[in-house]
Amino acid sequence: MAMSFFDQFASPSFMGIPLIAIAIALPWVLFPTPSSRWINNRLITLQGWFINRFTNQLMLPLNMGGHKWALLLASLMVFLITINMLGLLPYTFTPTTQLSLNMGLAVPLWLATVLIGMRNQPTVALGHLLPEGTPIPLIPVLIIIETISLLIRPLALGVRLTANLTAGHLLIQLIATAVFVLLPMMPTVAILTAAVLFLLTLLEVAVAMIQAYVFVLLLSLYLQENV
Repeated sequence: MAMSFFDQFASPSFMGIPLIAIAIALPWVLFPTPSSRWINNRLITLQGWFINRFTNQLMLPLNMGGHKWALLLASLMVFLITINMLGLLPYTFTPTTQLSLNMGLAVPLWLATVLIGMRNQPTVALGHLLPEGTPIPLIPVLIIIETISLLIRPLALGVRLTANLTAGHLLIQLIATAVFVLLPMMPTVAILTAAVLFLLTLLEVAVAMIQAYVFVLLLSLYLQENV
């Protein structure tokens, strides 16, 4: 029984063919296509308003050099939110519970911000490794510590997203199993547990959106240090 709880995180396959590529590509099919009309329907209008507000909020602390990332970060935000929300539906697979996928997103984007900083302003980028006014005996130790903290950033991005979504899915499955077990024996307790499950599901919807926002927000902060 304990092992079956983790079956939901196994990458699905059909006839030996992994289906994770379909799970990643499916959200893009669900997005409504903007039209060339002056007046759009409510869904497209709401989608455009959300993307515009998010992009304005995200690009506010960045200079003009960082605004080139607006399309990439907005697309990544919408993509992660859609995948996380679809993963809460029954009999679905959440690709963002796979650490390999999250690291595949985090490492290249983090590395791009570091390389941009090293190319545009190498002195400032290297200056982050050594705070101003550091005593001379502590310089080697602080450089090692700051280098480790810099290299651990993509790992923190990927692990944070994976751990939050995995923990939420496991908790929902555990409480749902408890409801089915308690229903024949203690209906009152089962109903109260089902109410807790409903509230937890609402919390997981918020977590799915917040974690996608935090992932992109931290990338924008890393970018802000290097542009």
